[in-house]
Amino acid sequence: MSSWLRRQRGRRTGAFPNEWRSDETIPFASPSRVGVVLHVFYGDLVPELLRELVNVPVGIDLLVTNASGSPLTIDVSALPNVRNVAVLDVPNRGRDILPLVYLVNAGLLDPYDLVLKVHTKRSTWRREHAELGGTGDTWKESFYQCLLKDEENVAEILGAFASQRDLGAVTADGSVLGAQFWGADEPGARDLLERLGISLEASALRFPAGSMYWVRGIVLQGLRSLALSAEDFEPEAGQVDGTTAHAIERLIGVLTIEAGLRVEERHTVRGEAGRAQRYAADAEPERCLRVVPFYLPQFHATDENDRWWGTGFTEWQNVTAAHPVYPGHEQPLLPADLGFYDLRLDAVRAAQQSLATAYGVEGFMYYYYWFAGRRLLSMPIEKLLASDTPKTFCLMWANENWTRRWDGRSSDTLIGQDYDSVPATQFIDDILEFIRDERYLKVAGRPVVSVYRISQIPDYPAVLEHWRRRAREEGVGELLLINADVAKEFDGLDRSVATAGLDGTHGFPPHNAKWDWVDYADLGADAEFHGNLLSYDALVRDAETRLRTLRPGFFPAVMVNFDNTARRQWGADIWHGSNPYTFRRWLAATADAVAGRPEAERLVFVNAWNEWAEGAVLEPTVRHGHGYLCAVRDVVFS
Repeated sequence: MSSWLRRQRGRRTGAFPNEWRSDETIPFASPSRVGVVLHVFYGDLVPELLRELVNVPVGIDLLVTNASGSPLTIDVSALPNVRNVAVLDVPNRGRDILPLVYLVNAGLLDPYDLVLKVHTKRSTWRREHAELGGTGDTWKESFYQCLLKDEENVAEILGAFASQRDLGAVTADGSVLGAQFWGADEPGARDLLERLGISLEASALRFPAGSMYWVRGIVLQGLRSLALSAEDFEPEAGQVDGTTAHAIERLIGVLTIEAGLRVEERHTVRGEAGRAQRYAADAEPERCLRVVPFYLPQFHATDENDRWWGTGFTEWQNVTAAHPVYPGHEQPLLPADLGFYDLRLDAVRAAQQSLATAYGVEGFMYYYYWFAGRRLLSMPIEKLLASDTPKTFCLMWANENWTRRWDGRSSDTLIGQDYDSVPATQFIDDILEFIRDERYLKVAGRPVVSVYRISQIPDYPAVLEHWRRRAREEGVGELLLINADVAKEFDGLDRSVATAGLDGTHGFPPHNAKWDWVDYADLGADAEFHGNLLSYDALVRDAETRLRTLRPGFFPAVMVNFDNTARRQWGADIWHGSNPYTFRRWLAATADAVAGRPEAERLVFVNAWNEWAEGAVLEPTVRHGHGYLCAVRDVVFS
C-alpha cells in the first residue's frame, strides 16, 4: 500500500503500454455486446482455442494480448461470428492478469455486457499437486468443455446471464474454490482491497480458479479503480503462488460477490438458449429500470458568480483546489473523458447526453434555481429545451439559499429565497415551457416535478394545489409532485405526504441515510482535519435493509459517493469506501425493490451525474474511468 501511495503522487491515469495509443485498430468503432479476451503465451495453442470460439452464437469481438515474444497472426476466416479483432503486444509480466488490467485501464472492455476470458494454458505444475486432480492438459480441456464445447452449451450460458441478473461469473466444473485456497495470497488481496475501501472477509472466498470464465463486464471493468500498473506485479520467475496476479485471480471472486453477484460452476447454471440473442450486436436492450441522476448546471461562468467569487469562476476552481485528507484519499477528483468542461459549449452537453444514453441513463433531473422570479444557472436546461436532442429531463426546484458556506445553510447569504416579493405559486408558470415538452420525464403521463426544501415554502399545500390547477388550466394535465427526502434542518417534509398535497418522495442520500463514523486514526487523517469520516459500506448495507420495506410513493435513490472536501476541505463530510462494485450492488438491490411496480414507476434517482465538488459523479473520472457508468448499464439492462 505504501509504495502504491507514493506512485499515486504522480499521474493517475490507468496504465497500459504507450504503443497502444497509436494503434489504429482500437478502440473498435462498432463494438459487439460480447468480448473475448484471449491471452497468448504459448502461440502453438492459439488455433485450438480459436476453433472453440465458433460455438458462440452471437457476434463477438476478439481482444488478443500477446506475450509470446513472437509476432502473432490471428486467422478468423472460419469464425463468421467475430466482428472485430485486435492483437496487442504485452511484456511477459503478471501472467494473464496484467494484460487484462491493461485492457481495462485502456477502456477497451467498457463496451461489453459479457466477457469470455481465456488464455493458452499448460499449468504443468499441477502434476505436482495431486490434491487438485488431473494434469494441466485435462484442466485446460475441462474449461473448453464447460465454457465453449458447442453452440447449445454456450447459448445456455448466455441465456442464464440474460435471465438471472445476479449471475456474475461462470467457470468450469470443479474450478470454484474457497478459503482453503488462499495460499500466500491473502495479504496481497487485503492490501489491494484497501485501495477500494473494501474490508476482506477471508472466510467468504469463492473464486474461479484457473482464470478462465464467462463474466459480466462490470466485474472486470471495475478493476480500473484499483489503479494498477506494471509496478504492482512481480517479474516473472515461475511463481505458483503469492504474487499480485494470484491475488487478483482470487479478487475476481471477492469483487463479483461485492457487486451483489454469484460465482458458479457450469453444472449449476441453467438458462434458456433462446435468450442468448439478447447479447446479439443488433439486439435492442431490455430496460428494467429508469435511472435519473441529479444534474448540477454550475460549470459555466455567470454574472452572479463573477461578482461573488471572481471573474470566470465555476465549480472547477473548488474541485482542483482540494487536498487529500488521508493517505489514498482521492482528492482532487479529476475528470477523464470530458475534461474541465464549460457547459456553454454545445459539444460538451451533447457528449454528456451521448454518454448517458450509452450507459442506460434515461435522463437528468436538473437542479433548477429560481429566486423570486429570477432564474440562475438555467442556460443548460434552456439550451436543451431549444434543441432537438432526444433526451428525457425533469426539474427539481433547488429552493435553497445561496451562501458562502456551500451547504445550503443560511449564514452569509448571497441570494436567498423571497416568498413575499414573488409568491411560490408563480413558480409553476415559470416552468410550464419545460413540462409541456414531449421529452419531459413522466410517470403514467404525469410530469415529474420535485421540490428540495418543501417546508421552506409558506403554506405549501395550498401552493401545490395551485400548481396542479394551473397545470390543468394550461393543458399540461396532472402533475406528479414529489419532494426530496431531507432532514428537518433542511426544511424537509413536516407532515405526511398526503396531508402535504404531494404524490410522493424521492431519496436524496446521504440525506436521511446511515451516518456511521470511521475513526480518524484508522485512515491516518491529517491533524488539521476536523470533519466527518464515514463508512460508505455501512450506508449501503443500511439502505439495502430499508429497501426490503419500500413504502408506496417513495422513489429510492442511490449515491455514487459524497465527499465535499473541495468545498470545505478540513471540515468536510467524507464517505470512505465508495467503489463501482458496492455501488452496483446497491443499485441492483434498488432495482429489485421496485421490480414489482408498473414499468413507468420503476424510477430510481442517482446522486449525482456531475456533483464534482461533492464527489458524487457518474461522469468518467481519472481514477474510476467509466466504472460507475458500467455499473449502471449492467443493472439497467440486466
